Amino acid sequence: MKNIVVCMKQVLDPEIPLSLFKIDSDTKQVIVPKATPPVLSPFDENALEAALKIKDTKPVNITVISLGKKLTRVVVKAPLAAGADRLILLEDEIFGDFDTFTTANALAAAIKMLGQVDLILCGIQAADTNAGQVGIGIASNLGIPCITYAGKVELNEDKVRVRKVTPEGYEVVEAPTPVVVTTSYEVGALREPGVEAFMSAGKKPVTILNAQALGLSTGNDGRTSFIKMSRTTHDSRCEMIDGSTPEEKAGKLVAKLQEIKAI
Repeated sequence: MKNIVVCMKQVLDPEIPLSLFKIDSDTKQVIVPKATPPVLSPFDENALEAALKIKDTKPVNITVISLGKKLTRVVVKAPLAAGADRLILLEDEIFGDFDTFTTANALAAAIKMLGQVDLILCGIQAADTNAGQVGIGIASNLGIPCITYAGKVELNEDKVRVRKVTPEGYEVVEAPTPVVVTTSYEVGALREPGVEAFMSAGKKPVTILNAQALGLSTGNDGRTSFIKMSRTTHDSRCEMIDGSTPEEKAGKLVAKLQEIKAI
């Protein structure tokens, strides 16, 4: 049986209104109300859907790995209800300070412990940092190929066939297994599990590993750091267009838009 690993990150809900965000300038951390629950990165949900589509056609084992400082169980266990077979949680206080380099190293260390893995799926980027580096970093660490921006993924006996999304359309790319593939939204949204799936998810195995179990340093040896973090500010004002007829108002509006070089 083929083995697929899907890396999924818990993030702040990207749909939270901007007005609820606050930035702690000292710690360079985003602060949101405690009542706002985290979610799985939507890009990583695309990766899980790609794995489940493979599972729809052939017998495969899907292991989901999630890394973080404090993981919300109801969130990170959702992939089990969707159809994943096993969950591995990499949870440690030091993981909260990890950058993409150290995150990729930690995920690669966990993947090495699994033995034979044929396909590793990641989202094209995380929904919080939008860096798009972890999947490539895992491939580099493991010394295996990496294909990015996959809109469709097929797993065969000894190779992976990918429809890679490009600005002009798509390319068909093949690589020998094992291989890392980062998926784009063209794969499709993650399917909604039913009530029975949520009930059976509690019976699936969950493994929790800390930094020591992975053989990682207790300090952050990352290669990047935040210099400054701030909210985007938008200045807006409203100006009413007067006129006795709709035609006159339209003419004044066009003139105003031309004046401010909007058209």
